[in-house]
Amino acid sequence: MEIKTVLVVDDSPTDAHLLSQILQKMGMTVSHAISGEDGIVKAKAEKPDLVIMDIVMPGMSGFEATRAITKDPETAHIPVIICTTKDQETDKAWGLRQGARDYIVKPVSEKMVTEKINGL
Repeated sequence: MEIKTVLVVDDSPTDAHLLSQILQKMGMTVSHAISGEDGIVKAKAEKPDLVIMDIVMPGMSGFEATRAITKDPETAHIPVIICTTKDQETDKAWGLRQGARDYIVKPVSEKMVTEKINGL
């Protein structure tokens, strides 16, 4: 699967900027959403090749937004990688049960992001 467009859903400008720099260096076009609700709307409108989703955000959590994106027939084909500071195995298991394809623990590295995307 070739990834050309990525939607980064993260309420932290610092984390979103870091991810964007890594993704752009890989030759991808990046758009942003700052909440789970906004992420769902943008995923439906933009149909990105990949969504990278934070978990801890105001309002709807990334778990809820991931479930909404992966269960909606309109967006179910879009892979979601969770990217969060939550590093417990139970969090990872729950994220994968919501439909995420993979799970990255912050702080991210270019190598880690590249490996996860290439592994899709």
